[in-house]
Amino acid sequence: MMHDSVEMPKEYERCKELIDNHLEIFFKGEFSFQTLPESMRYSLLAGGKRIRAVLCVKFCEAAGGEAKMALDAACAIEMLHAYSLIHDDLPCMDDDEMRRGKPSNHIRYGEFVATLAGDALQAAAFETLLSSDLPPASIVRMGLALAEAAGPLGICGGQYLDVFGEGKQLRLGDLVEIHEMKTAALIAASAKIGVIAAGGSSEQEKAAQEYAQAVGLAFQIRDDVLDFTATEEELGKPIGSDKERGKSTFFTLLGAQACESAIHEETEKAVRALSEEFRNTKFLTWLARMLAERKS
Repeated sequence: MMHDSVEMPKEYERCKELIDNHLEIFFKGEFSFQTLPESMRYSLLAGGKRIRAVLCVKFCEAAGGEAKMALDAACAIEMLHAYSLIHDDLPCMDDDEMRRGKPSNHIRYGEFVATLAGDALQAAAFETLLSSDLPPASIVRMGLALAEAAGPLGICGGQYLDVFGEGKQLRLGDLVEIHEMKTAALIAASAKIGVIAAGGSSEQEKAAQEYAQAVGLAFQIRDDVLDFTATEEELGKPIGSDKERGKSTFFTLLGAQACESAIHEETEKAVRALSEEFRNTKFLTWLARMLAERKS
């Protein structure tokens, strides 16, 4: 266990560095204008945990592939995620002025540029994925998984329900629905896409999705707890913003103790989903538990 506590974080950082280095090549030197691609890179390269991209690469490896097979897909996922964050922060959405310890994109570049940067990153995500050097049939299935996670039953639908629910007393089932779409859908797609990149089985795809759906829900519950318990410096964004906008959260609905129980339950559900379909689950098990216990 002590060995894992040292080696697993190192492996996470190795994978994250691989992804960060590949992301660096995008949107450089291709344009007669600079502000739009600069704005895109500003959010894409602003740091972050790269959880979705790491899941994509690690599920590819768990299903028998090599990291390089999933690298373009992992970067596409990060582009889509960056787009969603830019748009979430806009005044017409969550109206947040800080993201990852830096001014939000629209604060740095203005709403006009930020909106287009998000649009362009979403398009670039699919361009990057479709340009991947994998079998065409696999690319089509990966593109479909990413599109489903982005659309009305994924990020966009979840964000709509989230904003629509401001100022209303939502039930637990309502919150679960919102965050299965807004948060967990892309996390689950990331895991599934990694399996597809490796040419894994349908059983492995299903197990990957079950794992990632549970991790995604636990991740959101932890986010809601941290919004009430962490500092702005720890999170790199304003705290208490959900309360100010009158949003129902898992923390306000369940309280601290029940949230901790739910995080533990979803995390163990994720770990169980791996057990029968993948040979080496050490990293993915560690990752689920690390995310459940995170402080930022």
